[in-house]
Amino acid sequence: MKKQLLPKLVAAAMLGALALPASAQNLATVNGKAVPKERAEVFKQLLERSGRTVTPDLEKQIKAEVIAREVFMQEAQKRGLDGSEDYKTQMEQARQTILINELFSDFQKANPVTDAEIQAEYDKFVATNSGKEYKASHILVEKEAEAKAIIASIKKGAKFEDIAKKQSKDPGSGAKGGDLDWASPASYVSEFTEALVKLNQGKMTEAPVKSQFGWHVIRLDGIREAKLPTLEEVKPQVAQELQKQKLTSFQTELRNKAKVE
Repeated sequence: MKKQLLPKLVAAAMLGALALPASAQNLATVNGKAVPKERAEVFKQLLERSGRTVTPDLEKQIKAEVIAREVFMQEAQKRGLDGSEDYKTQMEQARQTILINELFSDFQKANPVTDAEIQAEYDKFVATNSGKEYKASHILVEKEAEAKAIIASIKKGAKFEDIAKKQSKDPGSGAKGGDLDWASPASYVSEFTEALVKLNQGKMTEAPVKSQFGWHVIRLDGIREAKLPTLEEVKPQVAQELQKQKLTSFQTELRNKAKVE
């Protein structure tokens, strides 16, 4: 950010600076009109809230930006653009956006996510994902006959990984020799899961397995107890998701209560 400040911060700062006190210390004077120092302070506060460190060099950029915008605003006003319908419409949209954001921020402050809620959500995650994980590989083709030929070829000594790279229609796993990595069996489509859990480790399906994606040749490479992240590792993500859920419920409640004719 060397030439200009972030557009969203600029817009918010200018709207917030419309009602600054007349007694404010001036940053500069442009064409005889004082530019209050508070305009630059608003920019600084917004940048600091976003995590930016306001260095002396950045302060100079802020000052230059505020002065430049005063020059441009004066010219726009001289041309009467502040009375145009387009200007009024955009100002109203900006006002609404800021006010709505303030509403949501106020709700979130009044309804923070508690540690108990985070723990409960994590417990549900553990209950749903506990158990065993399977390391599977597969080769996906369009026709049953092709899948049968692949099984026969592998039984005669062909390498599963080589065939997967050449013939599998699943681009993600095919490039890795059919490797699907570790996953809960429930994460696959039912036909795939049913065939997978019946296999012994290191074994391949004797017959092709049909699913909505095509015909699979499946091999079970390993089984282990599911390794789940600790609560501390996922706490920020869980809290963020719960906050989103609360805000969504709040928005839905307001819409449902509103009388719209």
